[in-house]
Amino acid sequence: MLRIEPLELDAATGRSRELLDEYASRGGDPGPMVRAMAQAPVVLRGYMDLSRAAKRSHIDRRITERINLAVHEWLGCAYCLDAHTRAARKLRLSDHDIQLARQGTATDPKIAALVAFGQQLIAAPAEVTDRQIGELRGHGYRDEQIAEVVALVALQQLSGAFNLVAGIEPPVEAMS
Repeated sequence: MLRIEPLELDAATGRSRELLDEYASRGGDPGPMVRAMAQAPVVLRGYMDLSRAAKRSHIDRRITERINLAVHEWLGCAYCLDAHTRAARKLRLSDHDIQLARQGTATDPKIAALVAFGQQLIAAPAEVTDRQIGELRGHGYRDEQIAEVVALVALQQLSGAFNLVAGIEPPVEAMS
């Protein structure tokens, strides 16, 4: 059940309309989450800015999608799990890789460390230890990449929490 109604594109006005037009001009499809965020233009602006910044990450997209899946599995956002599963498949991740990511791991120890770190950030960020950061560095990750995971997880927290609060569910065909 929807609790925050997505704006209809033809009914959007003012700042909401401007942001939806900007989103579409960047090649995005303003789906139900984006249109519901447009109810509060400041939320949509924040989402768009953080999303745009995350796309410039120095982490391989196949790894960021694994982190996204780990985060959304922990949050329990079915809409986001559906979207990120489709994105992972487009990047040619196997069903096994997707399942492992949802569990917060991967077959490659280097990737597994970063995915587990992302899941740790959503579950209990105050419990991240110096040892964990040292292990990430030992796998060759730079501080820049470690910081980018923090931002990526923040973006996923925003979108997942928003969808859960708004009552946005995946399309029926995705659930069958």
